[in-house]
Amino acid sequence: MFLFAHAAPGDPVLNILGPHPSQQAADSLRQQLGLDKPLPQQYVSWAGKVVKRDLGESLATREPVTKILKTRVAATAQIALGSWFISILIGLPAGIIAALARNRWPDYVSSIVAVSGVAMPSFWFAIMLIILFGVTWRILPTSGYVSFTSDPWESIRLSILPWIVGGFAGSAVLMRQMRSALLEVMNQDYVRTARAKGLTQRVVILRHAMKNALIPIVTIAGMTLGYLLGGEVIIEWVFGIPGVGRAMVEAVFKKDFPVVQGAALMIGVVVVLANLIVDIAYGWLDPRIRFG
Repeated sequence: MFLFAHAAPGDPVLNILGPHPSQQAADSLRQQLGLDKPLPQQYVSWAGKVVKRDLGESLATREPVTKILKTRVAATAQIALGSWFISILIGLPAGIIAALARNRWPDYVSSIVAVSGVAMPSFWFAIMLIILFGVTWRILPTSGYVSFTSDPWESIRLSILPWIVGGFAGSAVLMRQMRSALLEVMNQDYVRTARAKGLTQRVVILRHAMKNALIPIVTIAGMTLGYLLGGEVIIEWVFGIPGVGRAMVEAVFKKDFPVVQGAALMIGVVVVLANLIVDIAYGWLDPRIRFG
């Protein structure tokens, strides 16, 4: 990310001083920002600060990068967690219904919805929702963000459309994975044995089939949560949400290297933590993993 950020066209000095600064002013600012040093030296300097929990300062605003990201984490977390819960609430029941009604109309309908959710561009879906709910019906706001602690009702109203966009794409993936995993588990010997003992379909599904079928689903759900928490750039950009993803895009346009690098590092940490939670959940779902 460090190399990609510096390899992009443009000059942060020109973004700050304007397109035609004097050579003396440009050289002075470049030296002040440390951009006159070779890239390896700049990287070592930045990495050394990161070890001390210092992500540097924004080239554009001179604010600490940590402070910039802290002010944006709440918005990203609110949209990401809401989208994640919606994807689970829709995807898992739809996948179970599709598996139990295999090759019947509920299966066909859910398959069409799942393919649409995966194939549909998020920005197009977001624009359609804005036109429908914000312009035509005028029942929901189309952009902006309000903290839940300051105004809970307005915060929820502003988050509904972003939640739907993020949750729909995630639910489509979860639904297809849930269907495939449950169909595979339902053909196992222990499931047939449970049915032979006279257990009801509900007990067979919930107590015997679901736990094993959820193992691959937990992986997908964990990766989805890490992706959403890392910053849904498209959702934040279309709906005007001041999140981490939007901050990263704005920093790319301004060639604000420290913000780009800090946001990328934070996203990487979030993804690693999400994978750690998934690994811990494996032990709860399958005790054999704990004793393996």
